[in-house]
Amino acid sequence: MSKGRILVTGGTGYIGSHTVVELQNAGYEVVIIDNLSNSYSWIIDSITKITKIKPEFHEIDLCNGKDVNDFFNKNKDIDGIIHFAAFKAVGESVENPNKYYYNNLVSLMHILQNMQKHKLSNLVFSSSCTVYGEPEKVPISEEAPIVKAESPYGNTKQISEEIIFDNTKISEISAVALRYFNPVGAHESNLIGELPLNKPQSLMPVLTQTCIGKQEKLFVHGNDYPTPDGTAIRDYFHVSDLAIAHVKAISYMQEKRNKDKFTFINLGSEKGYSVLEVIEEFEKINNVKLNYEMGPRRAGDVIRVYADSSKALKELGWKAEKSLSEMVRTAWKWEQSLKDNKI
Repeated sequence: MSKGRILVTGGTGYIGSHTVVELQNAGYEVVIIDNLSNSYSWIIDSITKITKIKPEFHEIDLCNGKDVNDFFNKNKDIDGIIHFAAFKAVGESVENPNKYYYNNLVSLMHILQNMQKHKLSNLVFSSSCTVYGEPEKVPISEEAPIVKAESPYGNTKQISEEIIFDNTKISEISAVALRYFNPVGAHESNLIGELPLNKPQSLMPVLTQTCIGKQEKLFVHGNDYPTPDGTAIRDYFHVSDLAIAHVKAISYMQEKRNKDKFTFINLGSEKGYSVLEVIEEFEKINNVKLNYEMGPRRAGDVIRVYADSSKALKELGWKAEKSLSEMVRTAWKWEQSLKDNKI
């Protein structure tokens, strides 16, 4: 018997697809909405191969109010919504802020309008540690101040949280905002993983693409930080661990364990890894050599960022389980599979 029917927006994307897998493995019936603007339809087949269950799929642009209304009018039996669908490239958001404000905010408002109309209550929102900006201290807890966002992308996450909070005050909607740090790696099957359509900025895909030959060299931005090896420190954790947190967040609300109408929860490994630590682990575990070069610091980069995830353990019973070795191993296996499949 199904534990419930869960709508996953952006369900063919990197984090979305891993979450669909974990939801189906946990006994939920999954419905995906995605406009495929930053993903591929064949991801549905990959999910089906992993779980032996084909999720229901609707190709819908959530900014199209009529199509969203039509979907909810025909699907009133949704037990929870996990909302991933959003543009997420920081650099592009700086160059084209209106694209990000329109897509990320209008899509959310269409979801919330229909939740209110059909009296749907459980929303898990894909938020980000970017809401904290430059941290005053680490590890970062949920009590850390929300500072002015450094990019339109980050600002859409802050504004989205405010929009959700205002809606929980006047409706039956309960929500959890999961603020995650740096998810990396890929599913053990090699069938789903991170697949940037444009040149990536994040360390792990740059690292794997350099190793496979898609990029000539990896530049380490700064080796004079006040850290043990001079390179910046970030909180990396495995995407499959992150996906499991979303399943636990849905269960948390279904069982009405959430004391507040809107709950904020950090997700991370609670430890930081430096850029050089990640590179060295990648080379050791995968028996490869990387072409990398030290360069100057990058404007806007902070020294160290990592999470206090104690609230996730207390409220959701969740903590990151997979090691850095598993992160770099699965990321590299996924990159190799893309080359084998000429993607």
